[in-house]
Amino acid sequence: MTRSIISTPNAPQAIGTYSQAVKCGNTVYVSGQIPLDPAGQMVTGDIEIQIRRVFDNLKAIVTAAGGDFSHIAKVNVFLTDLGNFQSVNKVMSEYFREPYPARAAIGVAALPKGAQVEIDCVVEL
Repeated sequence: MTRSIISTPNAPQAIGTYSQAVKCGNTVYVSGQIPLDPAGQMVTGDIEIQIRRVFDNLKAIVTAAGGDFSHIAKVNVFLTDLGNFQSVNKVMSEYFREPYPARAAIGVAALPKGAQVEIDCVVEL
């Protein structure tokens, strides 16, 4: 199995000891993204704006890996307030078409840099 690192300047650079994504064979594991713009600045505004920024980051990384959102098999959503779950559904409907990927939504106490949302995904090319 081949293993390669995926990186793009169109998404924020890793802020720790991890890669934006790792491709193993035909599977791409995309690291959790928070609402940072590609320059690394936290996006402000309502939760939907933040969720869109996260999906834009994921899109940039998935594209750099040679895929698109139709290749996403699994999405994990981490929220500091599960009351924002409907906003996730609304924004996801702008980025995904049926058949939708598998998904988990997890309530957490805190996220890096005080973010309200973090999302990662698994892509099968």
